[in-house]
Amino acid sequence: MSADSASTGPAAGFSDLPAPLAAALAAKGYADPTPVQAAVSDPALAGQDLLVSAQTGSGKTVAFGIAMAADLLEGADHFGPPDLPRALVIAPTRELAMQVRRELEWLYAQAGAVIASCVGGMDARAERRALERGAHLVVGTPGRLCDHLRRGALDISALKVAVLDEADEMLDLGFREDLEFLLEAAPADRRTLMFSATVRPEIAELAATYQRDARRIATQSDRAAHGDIAYRGVLVDTADRENAIVNLLRFHDPSRAIVFCGTRATVSHLTARFVNRGFPVVALSGELSQQERSQALQAMRDGRARLCIATDVAARGIDLPGLELVVHADMPTNKETLLHRSGRTGRAGAKGISALIVPLSQRKKAERLLHWAGVTAEWGPAPAAEAVLAADAERMLSDPALSAPVTEDEAALMARLMEMPARQLAAGYFRLWSAGRSAPEDLRPLPEAGAPRRDHADFGPAFWISLSVGHAGRAEARWLLPMLCRAGGITRAEIGAIRVGLNDTAVQIAASAEERFFEALGKPMQLEQGIAVSRIAGTPDETRGAPKSTIRKGPRPERGDRPERGDRPERADRAPRPPRSEREDRPYRPRDEADSPRPPRPAKADSYRPKPGGRDPSEPSFDPARDSAPPAEAEGIPATRPRKTGPKPEPKSGWAKPKPKGAAAKPGGKPAGKSFGKPGAKGAKYGPATGKPGGAKGKGRG
Repeated sequence: MSADSASTGPAAGFSDLPAPLAAALAAKGYADPTPVQAAVSDPALAGQDLLVSAQTGSGKTVAFGIAMAADLLEGADHFGPPDLPRALVIAPTRELAMQVRRELEWLYAQAGAVIASCVGGMDARAERRALERGAHLVVGTPGRLCDHLRRGALDISALKVAVLDEADEMLDLGFREDLEFLLEAAPADRRTLMFSATVRPEIAELAATYQRDARRIATQSDRAAHGDIAYRGVLVDTADRENAIVNLLRFHDPSRAIVFCGTRATVSHLTARFVNRGFPVVALSGELSQQERSQALQAMRDGRARLCIATDVAARGIDLPGLELVVHADMPTNKETLLHRSGRTGRAGAKGISALIVPLSQRKKAERLLHWAGVTAEWGPAPAAEAVLAADAERMLSDPALSAPVTEDEAALMARLMEMPARQLAAGYFRLWSAGRSAPEDLRPLPEAGAPRRDHADFGPAFWISLSVGHAGRAEARWLLPMLCRAGGITRAEIGAIRVGLNDTAVQIAASAEERFFEALGKPMQLEQGIAVSRIAGTPDETRGAPKSTIRKGPRPERGDRPERGDRPERADRAPRPPRSEREDRPYRPRDEADSPRPPRPAKADSYRPKPGGRDPSEPSFDPARDSAPPAEAEGIPATRPRKTGPKPEPKSGWAKPKPKGAAAKPGGKPAGKSFGKPGAKGAKYGPATGKPGGAKGKGRG
């Protein structure tokens, strides 16, 4: 076959496929199959169940599209009229399901396939109408497919192939019961293709239950995964995390990039930050509706947005063509998340970069994570502002617009531009070229490995100011630091030592920020809450910054210069006190047991002392001789007040005596006051009688 015919005929390596699929692959530029595509298209595996593990970005969607072609077309080049589905593809997320549908649409377009989708978040009524019209292939998420199956809208009795894409992710998301329900409802003689990034024990168990003698295919080992991805460990100061991401994006200037965050709140924060910096950015997280998520992905695909801020909802299965850079703003929690996040780049033979933003305190944790994932990273600081500007200059000078020939339509305008001074023309081009690019950020210098903590004496050229607040005003360095940054327009790195004295505070500021500081401070020079600011000539005394309790007020006198205790003068406001033994009002007398008015404490064995009228527990409970008379009278103790006997007193005025249970109200009786219904009586109600029903038979009681 000649070179010309090869360019228009079936793609090399796909000659054994049905003609419509081979032509579609050639039109898409597929020259040779990837390892997983070549493995599943082996004629020896025709009709067999497959358990395939391959790295993300290796062309798995096209692979199972090729693998099930013979079962669906059955030797023909075109599908017949759509009826019941012949293939069912199950994906874990809505984005992945829609992406699989798009891939299968162009792969089976020339074969006349009708493909329907059933995903959560979309219009279920439109999906039911599409299923009623008939479809050859159905792609969906487990929950929505089960819902249509239970309602009778989806009939899989004629199913020939079932495909589980990203099976490990579906189990992690809790779709095991839905998968079992779908597979049990499918015909027993179907073919089952299971694709997973890793084959864990639960995946092997699922395969053993719902597959028949499945052939195991592993295209690459874990150590060789992601060979097209360069990993970078970017060390930053904790406060410079966002600035490091800005410089990283500006330095590499990717056509498309994605920044992964750990929470939705971080996604919202970073999205607002990058929008303010002029980046064409979209957000992708679980709090967005399906329509908003689809629009965000479409904006990335068609180039309207170049940066996506996302949670791990976009870590699996999302294919963004031309994605060159993946940034982990928050470190992944495990190695699987790291590999799946990074797998968004370096796909189909393209090169990509995966950069982890690592604060200095978390370097050991990041190194362990990379070791567990089996990848090696290159460590270094984030690109500085100077490096970003140098990269901009190289990109500007190598821009194709400077070397492209001038066309006839441009000649007239070029003549006018050439009349301008060359310096002015170059400056104008530079300004126009850099107008849509954000300015780089200044980053704090990182300490060298093993270097001691920076001393304020090595702060560099600086000047000192004085603040009119100190320990007496409860001033602290952590309270004054942000106040100085806000009022003076300076950063924390430009503030050195802060020495808080008793009534004032001395602050060291870098000399490079002097003009900017005083210009931002204005007149009068003061901070918030009326704190006055003044400049100090020279360097203040070291003792100014000592805590109030340790400030020395002068040299301590020697021990010999102090007056002895007996030589100290007595207080003039009162006479000296006489010795204790000569005081008449309180004569001193030693105390002993004989003179003590309190009786000695009894021994533990005799600690029981019976109460008046009581009995000793060792005595019998009843003694006629003892119990014939009241104990109190027997011991000579006055008896208690006798119990009242006789008829009970009449109720107080204004209150009626309750009648016994079952008594009827006296006809014509006049209420004698307030009354209470008896509990349990029919129609009774507690509360004073007020003329309302509350007594027996629902009438007021007298």
